Amino acid sequence: MPAFSDLQAEPTTPYDEAPAVQAHRSVRAPWLVIGAALLVAVLVVSPLLVVFGQAAAAGTAEAARLLIRPRTAELLRNTLVLVALVVPATVVLGCGAAWLVERTTLPAPGVWRTLLLMPLAIPAFVSSYAWTSVLPSVQGLSGAVFVTTLAYYPFVFLPAAALLRALDQGHLDAARSLGASGLTALLRVVLPQQRPAIAGGALLVALHLLAEFGVLQMMRYPTFTTAILQQFAVGFSNAAGSLLAAVLVLLCLALLAAEVPLRGRRRIARLGSGARQRPVAHRLGPWSVPALGALAVLVGLAVMVPAVIVLRWLERAIAESAVDLGSLLAATGSSVGLALLAGLATTLAALPGAWLLHRYPSRLALGLERVTYVASALPGVVIGLALVTLAVNWARPVYQTAALAVAAYTILFLPRAMVAWRSGLAAAPTELIEASRSLGVPGPGTFARVVLPLVLPSALTGFVLVFLATVTELTATLLLAPTGTETLATAFWSASDELDYVASAPYAAAMIALSAPLTVLLRRQILDQR
Repeated sequence: MPAFSDLQAEPTTPYDEAPAVQAHRSVRAPWLVIGAALLVAVLVVSPLLVVFGQAAAAGTAEAARLLIRPRTAELLRNTLVLVALVVPATVVLGCGAAWLVERTTLPAPGVWRTLLLMPLAIPAFVSSYAWTSVLPSVQGLSGAVFVTTLAYYPFVFLPAAALLRALDQGHLDAARSLGASGLTALLRVVLPQQRPAIAGGALLVALHLLAEFGVLQMMRYPTFTTAILQQFAVGFSNAAGSLLAAVLVLLCLALLAAEVPLRGRRRIARLGSGARQRPVAHRLGPWSVPALGALAVLVGLAVMVPAVIVLRWLERAIAESAVDLGSLLAATGSSVGLALLAGLATTLAALPGAWLLHRYPSRLALGLERVTYVASALPGVVIGLALVTLAVNWARPVYQTAALAVAAYTILFLPRAMVAWRSGLAAAPTELIEASRSLGVPGPGTFARVVLPLVLPSALTGFVLVFLATVTELTATLLLAPTGTETLATAFWSASDELDYVASAPYAAAMIALSAPLTVLLRRQILDQR
């Protein structure tokens, strides 16, 4: 009989490859795929090169003067404290909610899955606007932690719930048969298998916190992101702003490095014969009421309260005839148009790197994937200013065009599409691809006829994720939107920045109305397929 420790998740290769993929590593990747992946990497890295180039141009003495000062230490402390408080809070909320919904007899789990994902439909800066408009005391560190925790916990809930639904009950049954208690089985069998989801979700939350601007500006909580915008917009100091951005990039690299050991290299897929056993729900019994109450409070604070406050301000705007319907429709059209272009461009740009990593895993492929995360952690204002610098100096015809804005969105949101592609490709049997190639079907034909039908749902998920992010993107849009173009996010910010809550409400309501159906689609696409 095997020892209990043998039932824990097993170590695997760095890429978790199927045998067919491991055998394929000896085949050289097509130059077209490599070239396309490298071209995307150059686009993604270009803002980093501008940032570090401008930072280096400041000189050692100027860099020391700007960085070694109390203000920089304060910004660093504020940023690290925010990450240290929000990330554990989102992990606890996300994992706890996922466990209740997926592994217990909680009533109406499908409804709760949808409700727990709905914070994705309400931009974090809209939630901040809602809370501060009725409770001005929600400010500073406590306010920033409160709002960002409620806005970002779905980034942990989503992968945690998906993995819990895919968990093999046979592992738990075997552990219990070997004398392990329920708590021991949870800690030594379930938790190790949840490490990829927890680490990945925590990384997303941390990266969002590094790049967050709207919430922190409204909460008057200074971090590197808010200071960078002030340096560029108020002080007109490229050197100071670039140096702060360089520090932000280093923080991002540290987070990426920390995520690798936290994620671990343990196999989560079942090996051996037999079908996967569906998880058995734990009976809540008398704990059903407290569990329902806890989830209701979470959803109420994260979704219901901000939505009701926005609707109340919208009702007042309608009553006062303060809704400029023409401007609202124009902003909605601009937002949707840019989001469609960004979703398509980003989804296509992510494919070469994901395909390279899936079919031809190597250090080069892994490095190209990791580069996308580094650039996406930069605030939109840094990406926007870097692209403005590049456009003015090297590609003036694209300056003040939608193409430059779409390029910024691609850089910012490429990881969302990359993760979606990788998930879909991992579920596409490599043997089908090899069989198609053995029958004489060329690579493009095999991809179109065999791979694409299998991965299309995941590609659609990536498109929706990018669309959602683009509709609510603020700082890069403020800098790069074509002259005369106003989106829902920029129109909302213009009004809310002047504390005009009534005028802001229609744009906030429109963003929620656009995002809510897509969030429900995401729920069906990601969770219901498990």
